[in-house]
Amino acid sequence: MQAVPVEHLYIHVPFCSHKCEYCAFYSAPPEGNEEMNAYVRALIQELEMIAPDCRPQTIFVGGGTPTLLTPRHWREVLTAMDRLGLTGAKEWTVECNPATLNLDKARLLREFGINRISMGVQSLDDSLLERLGRIHSRQMVFQSFDLLRQAGFEQINLDLMFAIPGQTMAIWQATLAEIVQLQCEHLSSYEVIYEDDTPLFAQLQAGQFAVDEDLACDQYEELINRAATAGFEQYEVANFARSQPRPPGQPPTSACRHNLNYWQGGDYHGLGPSATGYVRGVRSKNWSNTRLYCEQLAKGRRAIESSEELPPLQRAGELAAFGLRQCAGWGWDEFQKRTGHDLRTGWQTEMAALVQDGLAEILPDRFRLTRHGLRFADHAAEMFLR
Repeated sequence: MQAVPVEHLYIHVPFCSHKCEYCAFYSAPPEGNEEMNAYVRALIQELEMIAPDCRPQTIFVGGGTPTLLTPRHWREVLTAMDRLGLTGAKEWTVECNPATLNLDKARLLREFGINRISMGVQSLDDSLLERLGRIHSRQMVFQSFDLLRQAGFEQINLDLMFAIPGQTMAIWQATLAEIVQLQCEHLSSYEVIYEDDTPLFAQLQAGQFAVDEDLACDQYEELINRAATAGFEQYEVANFARSQPRPPGQPPTSACRHNLNYWQGGDYHGLGPSATGYVRGVRSKNWSNTRLYCEQLAKGRRAIESSEELPPLQRAGELAAFGLRQCAGWGWDEFQKRTGHDLRTGWQTEMAALVQDGLAEILPDRFRLTRHGLRFADHAAEMFLR
């Protein structure tokens, strides 16, 4: 019996103009145009390899900065995807930096069927943008937003960060006020995480600033309240979407379907340097090295560094952890259908502990984190891993 083609596709573009102070993703400034040419050739080869097993309903192109690719590079990739039957996804997102976008590039993306843009804003305070190592200004955010609307994009996500060193509550409130005035369809907002091997982590370790946990909690509460007042529905720890009327139990209509597939443990192909994929129980990871990635594809093979198949219980625990990031949590029947395991028996102790601490609640049909508990979703997730 032939397997049903995978319906979700992630593509990683490893290039950026400047490495941000907080970024732990695999990315780097390109060493020259030839490196970008080689990447595009390799990506097209990888697309050709997975095309027979992929009929994408969602595509997400992340980075790095995908919009750093030139229009010629984009046209080569998109033409190849069209030839391979990989276009036409219901939701097709491309991440962008406000400083790397122009009208011609935006129109080219829209022409090939890309219908959702996720723009890395992070802050609307110029001093904080400089603090984070961002290459754009606040004015570029507004210009790029207008440009995207002019190009025909009706689904725009804006990415923000809170708990940035030096970000006062007043600055955060001002940013939120201006963002909601733009009337975007989706809002993502993440607390600064201090990852090893990043300049921001080194500065923290050196005592150049201290983390104010109380302020971070207050800023998260301000985010939730301000988003709700502006008409956004929170559907995940850090994600908020506008919505049209819909059947009960369904996510907001402007929710990111691609990310929902991640949190619900669905299959997806991952292409590009450092990309991970999960297909029919096997998780794989490509080499986090653009040169090596290109060399492997030039030899006619996938650039996979590692792959593993998790035992059923371990996979179920991982899925429980991911799914609890969603405000809806896990329905008893849904979780058992997806994993073959029952949350009520396999994780009874962990659920009881979270309920006792006021971080979760047990309902007749499901288990979910409380509003307060969502702030500590990572802590809850660790408890469910096996």
